[in-house]
Amino acid sequence: MTQGSALHPPPPGYRVRSMIEDDYAQIEAICAAVYATERPYTDEELATHHRLFPEGQFVAEHEDSGDVAGVHFSLMLDLSHFHADDSWDVLTASGLFTDHDPEGHTLYGAELMVAPRHQHHGLAKVLTDATRGLVQSKGLWRMAGGSRMPGYARHLEEFDPQSYIERVRRGELVDPVLTAHLHDGWDVVAPIRGYLPHDEESAGWAAIIQWINPASPPPPQFDLSKLPRRA
Repeated sequence: MTQGSALHPPPPGYRVRSMIEDDYAQIEAICAAVYATERPYTDEELATHHRLFPEGQFVAEHEDSGDVAGVHFSLMLDLSHFHADDSWDVLTASGLFTDHDPEGHTLYGAELMVAPRHQHHGLAKVLTDATRGLVQSKGLWRMAGGSRMPGYARHLEEFDPQSYIERVRRGELVDPVLTAHLHDGWDVVAPIRGYLPHDEESAGWAAIIQWINPASPPPPQFDLSKLPRRA
C-alpha cells in the first residue's frame, strides 16, 4: 500500500510503500553497498523496526523488477531525553529502534539510502516527502536527523565544521549529502562530532538537521540548538 502525502510524486516506474519481510535481504545488500565501512542491518533489526513502528519504514520499489530501490527508516522520539550531540547509535538504540516512543514529538529520520543503480532519479526526495507526510498526519512538531558531510575530509585543514557548513549553505561548496538535504528543505542546527564515528569521508563530523512541521511547530523550549551537549 502506498503511503505518505508526497509533494513530489515518484518518478515513472517507481512507487513508495511500507517495508515488508521480503525486503530484508535487498535492504541489507543496499546498506553494504552504500556504507562500506559500516555493518549492514540484520534481519533482526529490520524485523524490530517493523514490529515497533511499521508506518515509519518506507521503501521505494522499482515496479518492473520489484527491486527495493531505496529506503527511509524513522522512529518517534522525545528529544528532551537526549543530548544534542548524541550519536546515531544512542538515538537509535544501536540500530534496533527499541527507544521508539509513541508519545514522542519528533520523527527521527534514522536512515535514508538509495541503491547505487537507482540513484539520480529523485528517490531520496520522494522518500523524504513520504516521511514528512507522516509527520503531518500524526501532528508531530518536526522531523530531525543527522546529515553526513562526506565532502568535509577534503577541506579539514581549511575550515572548521561550522565554516564548512556555512559555505555549503551559501552554495560556495557542494557536499554530496548535506547539499541535497538543504535542497530538500532541511535546516542545519549545528555540527556534531562522532555521529557516525567510522565515517572517514566526513572526518567524524555530521550536521544536526531538522524540518519543522508548519502546521505544528515546537514551542521554544524544545529548540534543538538549546539541548544540552555531552561535552
